[in-house]
Amino acid sequence: MSKNYLLVEADVLPEIFQKVLKAKSLISERKAKNTSEALRMVGISRGAYYKYKDSVIPYRPAENSILTVQAVLSDNPGVLMAFVSVFYDFGANILTINQNIPADGFAMVSVSARVDAMPRPVQELLLKLGTVNGVRSVSSVSDQ
Repeated sequence: MSKNYLLVEADVLPEIFQKVLKAKSLISERKAKNTSEALRMVGISRGAYYKYKDSVIPYRPAENSILTVQAVLSDNPGVLMAFVSVFYDFGANILTINQNIPADGFAMVSVSARVDAMPRPVQELLLKLGTVNGVRSVSSVSDQ
């Protein structure tokens, strides 16, 4: 049996769908001890949750999920680690890191990361990367 899917703006749907998504999020992020606690927190019944839980899925456009950043870093111990740590702090999932051999005391670095699960905006991440000690420049290659 083939399933049919619709892409619908969340604001026009009944509130129950948003609550089911919120409950699923609380469970997956371990902000609720169990399903019952998550359902109490969002204010829905077990019946409603189980009726919709497998059918309600958040939409995240794939074209905005991967960010590639290029940076020029000074050739000093710990600079690359501090730079990469910012991605971790923001909840980005690093996919690749490429670093050129340093020349004249600087190295070009390219980092690609999945950013669709980040709780803060990409622009905020880019600003923070630019403040890391030893970072000469930062630019986004992706269309963010």
